[in-house]
Amino acid sequence: MSRKAIGHWAASAGAGWLVLIAGQAVALSMVGDPPSWLSVTLVLCCVFAPLHLLVMPLWRYRVHRWEVTGEAVYTQSGWLKQEWRIAPISRIQTVDVERGPLEQLFGLSRITVTTASAAGALRISGLDHDRAVALADELTRTTQAVPGDAT
Repeated sequence: MSRKAIGHWAASAGAGWLVLIAGQAVALSMVGDPPSWLSVTLVLCCVFAPLHLLVMPLWRYRVHRWEVTGEAVYTQSGWLKQEWRIAPISRIQTVDVERGPLEQLFGLSRITVTTASAAGALRISGLDHDRAVALADELTRTTQAVPGDAT
């Protein structure tokens, strides 16, 4: 993981909190006699948003891990519920590098490793773009060297 991922995760979560808080504030200003629950939710959001923005990115940075060997791709992710996944190289079908607009601003990318698994694809996020491209190339070369049809 790149340390820039911390800023990306905070900015992404901050945008979500901003939309939620702004929507509640607009609703409060438009209603003549607003219900008390709307005021309570606005206050709760204003309290929990900064806590979430301080704790979540650092926690996520400490928990999210990945490793690629000649035999498998390993990922560990999660926030409260943590998941450890292993995909054998012989099961990899595609490797995709993706970048959203916010990730581009931070110089980051994410890799999606699609496998022949019912559990779905493995995702490695928060990578420097150059590292993501190099990793995708490495995985492509490694999977081409392994015999089998990835099913």
